[in-house]
Amino acid sequence: MKGYGQFCPIAKAAEIFCERWTALVIRNLGAGAERFNDIHRGVPHMSATLLTRRLRQLEAEGLVTRRRSASGKSWTYHLTEAGAEFLPLVGALGVWGQRWTRRELAEGELDLGLLIWGLEHSVDPAAFGPERHVLRLDVNDQPAGKRLYWFVCEGGTLDLCVSDPGGETALYLAGTLRDLIHVYRGDVPLAAALETGRLTADGPPRLIWHLAAWFNFDAMATTTPAPEGPAQRAARRAAQSRVPAS
Repeated sequence: MKGYGQFCPIAKAAEIFCERWTALVIRNLGAGAERFNDIHRGVPHMSATLLTRRLRQLEAEGLVTRRRSASGKSWTYHLTEAGAEFLPLVGALGVWGQRWTRRELAEGELDLGLLIWGLEHSVDPAAFGPERHVLRLDVNDQPAGKRLYWFVCEGGTLDLCVSDPGGETALYLAGTLRDLIHVYRGDVPLAAALETGRLTADGPPRLIWHLAAWFNFDAMATTTPAPEGPAQRAARRAAQSRVPAS
């Protein structure tokens, strides 16, 4: 990690936290990702080699600790007390980003894998009750082999399946990747997306009623974007000239 050559504590902390990818790696660990491959799924554009190096750097700095997995054949990664104290900063970055950064999505930002990873690590599996409930998500503008996902919620735990797990499917949810990201990110309220047909939900009214609790929207998703000033309007218009309309 590159240093600033200053004794200032802000500089010393920034040497660690502001290194490229570090905030996202800490975000992933804070979301509950422990195995290397699961952490990597949350940063798909980061090479495995760089992720390995960054985890080792964070371990050397005392922010991450490694433990043997239950099988003893691999490692799991966990935030230390020092690493966990970075999580409010990660959350503050997200809130600022939701409030001030552009909301249009470039084609390279329409990341199906990251959306599914984010849902897997953020939804509340207890929202429908302790009994087994299966939600099938249809990302209906994706190729046939990548559009269906089953979220099995039972006893407060979640299993993500890429093929039908069997048994009864309680709730069906469908939408395009772009619309699902906008709802997940908080740009479009869930109720408005359902009312306008940007998302469709089919199942018992009781479960549809609890769908917002299942999404478990966090402070980032519930932050209202700031009103546009002249500079923001100019940036939005420039972005709209480069990316498809949302």
